[in-house]
Amino acid sequence: QLQFAESGGELVQPGESLNLSCKASGFTLDPYAIAWFRQAPGKEREEVACISKSGGFTNYQDPVKGRFTISRDNAKSTVYLQMIDLKPEDTAIYYCAAYSICGPPVSAFDYWGQGTQVTISS
Repeated sequence: QLQFAESGGELVQPGESLNLSCKASGFTLDPYAIAWFRQAPGKEREEVACISKSGGFTNYQDPVKGRFTISRDNAKSTVYLQMIDLKPEDTAIYYCAAYSICGPPVSAFDYWGQGTQVTISS
């Protein structure tokens, strides 16, 4: 089965940090740009960050710029999301998915996993 497995989510307090991982199963990462998404209760799934096939290009949505860092290790078939200075509004289920390039709408991405829950609360 071709999909990602996300991990690393947990309950932390505002201002703390988390590192999420996203490991590919059944395929290699090399041909794909990879994006992290999140979906909060009652809201649509939104892209958070994207990294190109080579890792040379990254893009972040405004709410997370300067706080989140996306990276990839193709040899380990894994993409990472480092998150610092977390805020209650970052609370969501976080997913990763693949496409040929960064930039298309959410619906274009593929190989969705089950997600990992991130909760920011004091």
